[in-house]
Amino acid sequence: MNFEESLSILDTAIFDKINRHLKDIEVIILEGSWHSLSYEEIANKEGYAANYLRQDVGFKLWKFLSEVLEEEVNKTNFRAAVGRLVNRHQVIASCNEKKTISLETSLSDFPQVKDFNTNKPILEYPEGSVPINSLFYLQRQIDIRCYDKILHPGALIRIKAPHQMGKTSLCDRILAYSKQKGYSTVRVNLLQAEATIFSSLDKFLRWFCACISHKLKLSTFSHEYWDECRGSIINCTTYLEENILTTIDHSLVLALDEVDIVFQYPEISQGFFAMLRSWHEEAKTIDIWENLRLVVVNSTENYGSLDINQSPFNIGLVAELDEFTPEEIEELAQRHNYGCNSNQLQQLIYLIGGHPYLTRLALYHMALEDTTIDKLLQDAPTNAGIYEAYLRRILKNILLNEKLTTGFMKVVNADEPVAIETIQAYQLYSMGLIKRVGDKLVPRCQLYRRYFREHLNK
Repeated sequence: MNFEESLSILDTAIFDKINRHLKDIEVIILEGSWHSLSYEEIANKEGYAANYLRQDVGFKLWKFLSEVLEEEVNKTNFRAAVGRLVNRHQVIASCNEKKTISLETSLSDFPQVKDFNTNKPILEYPEGSVPINSLFYLQRQIDIRCYDKILHPGALIRIKAPHQMGKTSLCDRILAYSKQKGYSTVRVNLLQAEATIFSSLDKFLRWFCACISHKLKLSTFSHEYWDECRGSIINCTTYLEENILTTIDHSLVLALDEVDIVFQYPEISQGFFAMLRSWHEEAKTIDIWENLRLVVVNSTENYGSLDINQSPFNIGLVAELDEFTPEEIEELAQRHNYGCNSNQLQQLIYLIGGHPYLTRLALYHMALEDTTIDKLLQDAPTNAGIYEAYLRRILKNILLNEKLTTGFMKVVNADEPVAIETIQAYQLYSMGLIKRVGDKLVPRCQLYRRYFREHLNK
């Protein structure tokens, strides 16, 4: 691709991000840099002072482009950085032409499970993450952005959403896509750590290193690697660099699932998350750390006493998962071979919004003809409905916390958005039970309002 074509894509990316186009003098520097001209040569050709181009326009331009392209950009590496942008643009353009992409249009590697007699996809009960080969996973634009981002040196992706909104399913697909690209992948589910592991930062980081080594089938982690004089963060960082990144000799995608649990231990969270951020920053200056790509998965926005500026929670690509749109719900209904008219669909959406799990559970039962949509709508907020076990489990968890119970009762009993204490609001949000309207709260859907209004007021 020539300079003019690359410039067009770069200018579009800049406009999409900050709503301005490149200035003429910026284009002059970019074209000269593209052709490997020095500032003196550009200045002589265009009639500017070299120092003005270098110290004023050039200095601001490279800083500005580094922010837009989310990588360090300078006069020397500018052409390569734009080349990566062009490649990403071509991938996304190709994806949009085909309307859907999953693992770079290569779902053929994961054949869908079909009924032998009818050759139709077998219905899946919506439990846990959606299998990679599932017909019932709806890919969205954020998926494509994540596939693109994970290819960046030192990439960091933050997947954030309440429970049962599809975080782990997206994480699975990022890891599968990374494997197709030849990367090593590791997912560490922090809920698997026993309570004793959180007794100290040192013990937690030893467990963390041991998990990564085990999942990569490398030599067993030995405490001999730990030098007590260096401190646990330096030990962990050194271990990852010398015993993992150097050993595997290619990129590693490290996914950290259910990181919310770490927020409960301030003495661990401060050091652990500061360390993750430092790893991401190291990729800007040290080649070996470019090979580490991080995916961090969490449900809550309540980071406790964590210094957000010393953590990965205000940098990287944010993949915040939303509810399904009406069009996506209609598409999912078609994939279940379930025909419903627009009025019925609107009634279902009014009851459960676009909550991914609740939507899939409804379509599963209706496609099996276990229930009709009229009966589902009637029974849903009661203990006779398909959501009974799901709702009862949530109710049990809420009743364990008196303040949480009080706060949620206030939300479901109100006919207008209300405010409650911040901590309870964060907890209810992470459970997927509320949504924000400005600075106030409402139940996430009518199903929650009707069920919990009755059961919390008993």
